[in-house]
Amino acid sequence: MLIDYGKIDFILLSSSVKTYSFLVAVFYFFQLVDKIWQFTEIFFHFLLIHLFLAKDSNKNSKTETMKTKLIFAGIMIISLFTACKKGSSTGLTDNLPNITGFPIVGTNQSTSYNNTSVFSKPSSGQDFYGQNSNYPGKSPSYTNNNDGTITDNITGLMWTQDMTGTKAYSEIQSAATSCTTGGHKDWRVPTIKELYSIIMFSGKDVSNLNSLTGNEVPFVNTEYFKFAYSSGQRLIDVQVATSNTSPGVNKDRNLTLVYGVNFADGRIKGYGTILPNGAPKTFNYMFVRGNSTYGKNNFLDNGDGTITDNATGLMWMKNDSQAGMNWKDALYFAENFTHAGHSDWRLPDAKELQGIVDYSRSPQTTGSAAIDPLFNATAITNEAKQTDYPFYWTSTTHAIGNSASEGGQDAVYLCFGRAMGYSDLFSPGTTTWTDVHGAGTQRCDPKSGTPSSTGFGPQGDAERVLNYVRLVRNVK
Repeated sequence: MLIDYGKIDFILLSSSVKTYSFLVAVFYFFQLVDKIWQFTEIFFHFLLIHLFLAKDSNKNSKTETMKTKLIFAGIMIISLFTACKKGSSTGLTDNLPNITGFPIVGTNQSTSYNNTSVFSKPSSGQDFYGQNSNYPGKSPSYTNNNDGTITDNITGLMWTQDMTGTKAYSEIQSAATSCTTGGHKDWRVPTIKELYSIIMFSGKDVSNLNSLTGNEVPFVNTEYFKFAYSSGQRLIDVQVATSNTSPGVNKDRNLTLVYGVNFADGRIKGYGTILPNGAPKTFNYMFVRGNSTYGKNNFLDNGDGTITDNATGLMWMKNDSQAGMNWKDALYFAENFTHAGHSDWRLPDAKELQGIVDYSRSPQTTGSAAIDPLFNATAITNEAKQTDYPFYWTSTTHAIGNSASEGGQDAVYLCFGRAMGYSDLFSPGTTTWTDVHGAGTQRCDPKSGTPSSTGFGPQGDAERVLNYVRLVRNVK
């Protein structure tokens, strides 16, 4: 029996002297009750052991009796030591739910979009049905522990609340090791799948803004997490570091590219640890603890063209669509697909699809897509005329801007091959098509239209528009 006294102080500070005295008395009374209970438990343990040992004491020799007493004394000492340790932990609450596996949290996208803007939620059979708002998934749920930590009630992960600090990547790991926020000492740098679990696509990308207007909505729940847009040259420079690095780009360029989640523009990208001027790049950071099984898939090939992930409770098509299509057609394709006796296939949301990326694989290092070899991925020829693997659509719109009516023209995709860009990032002065962000990157593409021949944004992110599809369904 442990009693948490830590929150009593708040009451005491706001009480009158008389009430204060009464509550102090109550406080120490319950401390006394707690100690009495602990030692009562120990007493009954001793009594039971003593009765057991005394049962046959007359049958033993004096030597055997002495051995028995020594054993009994040893048990007493260990029990007392345990009781003291138990008492010393009073006041520290773990607040970790008993959750294992890889439960996928919904994206929090309840708004519906057509190819350009917000519109009313479609019904089955209508255009654009099957998007994220039609299949919202598990609603995000958090608990503020009021000690600088936040517990995710869906994933079983606990987070440090503040992501506004910045450090060089080499300093972040040691900072996690020494972190004692909330009284805990087992913090770690999150994996990319752990960190992506808290992204929320109710956010709006501010890439098109030069200054804040007050209407911005970041891609994280700011009621629980402390977030701030960058005060530097770009508002969107809020890349939160993970423990994952890009195997493909690292091999291509002999450098370290760290995957980060950007909660200002709603993307996953690989970021170099050294800036062009030779200075270390600083990352935002936060730490995580609990549910060490999160992000680990448990695939089973069902032998019928489907693969079940027992960690997430999702069933996937083993094959992809084997052809590219725009976003509207992808939704229609999913909603009208039947296979293995199932007709409830759908286009996965951003978090579901990111959940099957294998960040240890890449075209450069394994000659494959960034996915478990149980799956089949169609090979394509990319912008640099290399054998590569597709971008895959999700049902999630990537909203941009700061007004309710704008920003529905792009949808989220995951790169299962190279994240191509038309850039001089790795070859200053020479603009070429290259893997700028690494397999497993999450970016966005126009839902329709003609893609730009030179990409989008400062790294010239490749636009394809006709992206591939891998379907999913919930296992009943």
